[in-house]
Amino acid sequence: MKPAPSPASDPSSDPRTTEDPPDGLSIRPVQSLRELQAAVRIQKDTWGQEFSDVVPSSMMQITAKMGGVVAGAFDSEGDLAGLVYGITGLRDGRLAHWSHMLAVRPEFRNRGVGQALKHYQKARLLEEGVSVMYWTFDPLVSRNAHLNLNRLGAEVDEYVADMYGESDSELHRLGTDRFIVRWTLDTPHVETGPPELAAGVPELLATDPPSSTLPDAESVAVGVPDDVEELEAESFEGALAWRISTRAAFAHYLGRGYRVTGFVPGRPHGLYVLSNSTGSPS
Repeated sequence: MKPAPSPASDPSSDPRTTEDPPDGLSIRPVQSLRELQAAVRIQKDTWGQEFSDVVPSSMMQITAKMGGVVAGAFDSEGDLAGLVYGITGLRDGRLAHWSHMLAVRPEFRNRGVGQALKHYQKARLLEEGVSVMYWTFDPLVSRNAHLNLNRLGAEVDEYVADMYGESDSELHRLGTDRFIVRWTLDTPHVETGPPELAAGVPELLATDPPSSTLPDAESVAVGVPDDVEELEAESFEGALAWRISTRAAFAHYLGRGYRVTGFVPGRPHGLYVLSNSTGSPS
């Protein structure tokens, strides 16, 4: 999805596990001109009024007509509380959906709106014969990792350093490194909670003393701050150190055949578990 805001402002950081929207909200397609204009406003409210990469209402209209998803969570007055936007096309010769954007108004965050929008999107796509969805999220945002990997059951396909390049959003001062994740829609996911970290797995943290080498182990745990936005507000240099350390670790291990097999949330840091898919350290 679009370069994502932080846990405090990210709609996908909802703690609820239900697929239904909260009481008083309904999820349906965004259709009228008024609703499309509201969909533009919610993007600016989420990523900043000066954010230049806003999807215009004309593009959202076209997307909806051509098989994409433009849907909103609406309150009892018909006002837009949340938005999900994605396009459908071909990837590796099969129908696939790219979920580009998810946004929820501040007063509706942490109530399950983001997760309910994702499940609505999933249901719509399955009706259209689409069985796989892709999107991006910032690996430094722990709550997104927990939702995407543990709750929804998406899998990390790729790590892309500075995927969107320079951004004029204040939310992206640390760069736009992203995980691309894949969600298989026609396979039931049983939510089991975060994995347990096995004893002896090396933990790689930005707060550790600098080292020129990374451990050669069957599994490793790459740390991220519990709340990167709070950390960034306190110390930009401290938050940037996490970006630099995780970029090096993900590039090193994923480039050698490791896979992200889970995320363990916690304070003061969460941990991505990476395991060598070849069965032996390389």
